[in-house]
Amino acid sequence: MTHPFSHTISEWPVQARDQFNNIRELILIAAQEADVGPVEENLKWGQPAWRPKRPRQGSTLRLSWQDKTPQALTLYVDCKTTLSATMREIYPLEFEYETNRALRLPIGVLLPLQAIDHLARLTFTYHRKS
Repeated sequence: MTHPFSHTISEWPVQARDQFNNIRELILIAAQEADVGPVEENLKWGQPAWRPKRPRQGSTLRLSWQDKTPQALTLYVDCKTTLSATMREIYPLEFEYETNRALRLPIGVLLPLQAIDHLARLTFTYHRKS
């Protein structure tokens, strides 16, 4: 599969790349179903990132694999939001939480599909006025 992150993830272990591609697909579907308009895919701090192109919709969601935690992929949300705290309250066991921005997923286990979908939707609609 060719996408804007192919070069970046080409150095990752195969399992991490496969899981990344599955999570990316979930993120893109969640964005479409949340009706936030087109989503921009680019690198932010060298990490794959997604954000609605329309202003005042939502925040950025990033995903990374790192040598220091080789058995996990980590989703990052803006630390100035309540996204991590909200997810921790709703899904206390689906992620390993670190500070107020990192949600870690072990590689090689079944993905918590509902939790990832919910995280993407909450992130991409974070700034909408109720």
